[in-house]
Amino acid sequence: MDDDGDVAGQMKSAWCARLGAHIAELQSQINRIVKLGLAPADAELAAKAGEQLAAARRVLGKKHRFVKRITGLYADAALAYVHEAEVAILRLLPADELGWRGSRIVTQARLHLAADDERLVNLEAALKRNNNLLTPDLRELAVSTLHAAQQAEEAERARTCSFSQIIAASIVIMTVIAALFAAWGYVVPAVAEKFCFTPPEGMVCPIGHSAQGSDLLLVLFIGALAAALAAALAGAVSLRSMRGTSGPYRIAVLLLVLRLPVGALSAALGILLISGEFLPGLSSLDSEAQIVAWAAAFGILQETVTRAVDKQGQLVLDNVRAPNRGFEP
Repeated sequence: MDDDGDVAGQMKSAWCARLGAHIAELQSQINRIVKLGLAPADAELAAKAGEQLAAARRVLGKKHRFVKRITGLYADAALAYVHEAEVAILRLLPADELGWRGSRIVTQARLHLAADDERLVNLEAALKRNNNLLTPDLRELAVSTLHAAQQAEEAERARTCSFSQIIAASIVIMTVIAALFAAWGYVVPAVAEKFCFTPPEGMVCPIGHSAQGSDLLLVLFIGALAAALAAALAGAVSLRSMRGTSGPYRIAVLLLVLRLPVGALSAALGILLISGEFLPGLSSLDSEAQIVAWAAAFGILQETVTRAVDKQGQLVLDNVRAPNRGFEP
């Protein structure tokens, strides 16, 4: 760790390492600008930019809970601090160092702003007149355009993070429901009896010939197992087509894990539908193997539900249009 608090080789993930390296670069730029000499007002702006980078370091260095790590909840805060520091550096750069930076700002703005955004249109026109060079009189327009593009990117990433949180919450809620359902079957045998059938030969349950809590537990387990198999097969396809993000968002992983509780509950619900003679032609099952087989079938059929969620996840990932490379003076 150096005097500014930047750390090399100790980041928790590749994304953290990339952002940490960018923070170190921005800090070096601030230090250089300060040593060149600043007016009191600009010196205060440089100090604030340093505080923003220090806050980003704290976010990256803090030990976050599993949910925050898996959903990328901490990413938005770190990026927001870095973005504000980048804007401050653009304000502080000496006039003779602005030059080619206009092209980089336009490139980033095109990714996140509408093509007819007035700031972007005006900046592009001005740079075209100046042989693609950013001059001091265009500094405020460039600052405004960069800031708007960064805010738009933060909104895109916030939606991605929110979607990750929704999926994570769904996993927890459905897992709790499945666990409570299994416990209910142990406490109240009449609940487990709903998963048994009465052919002419006598009562048939998933395990044996009498209702018990383990019958419901087996149905839930087989449904989750079948869903896991379907997830393994679907994952090879969905992960191949699903584009990743430059942020620490684990949407693809969450979508695969979501299939397990959904598969368990789908199996239980499917057996209940058969037991209640809701499905035509399936009024009774004759053996333990048939009950288990149908539980597995319903566990696999959850793909028809989770596939729609996969599509929404792909749309959310597509909304983050390109990896953030930041403004690198």
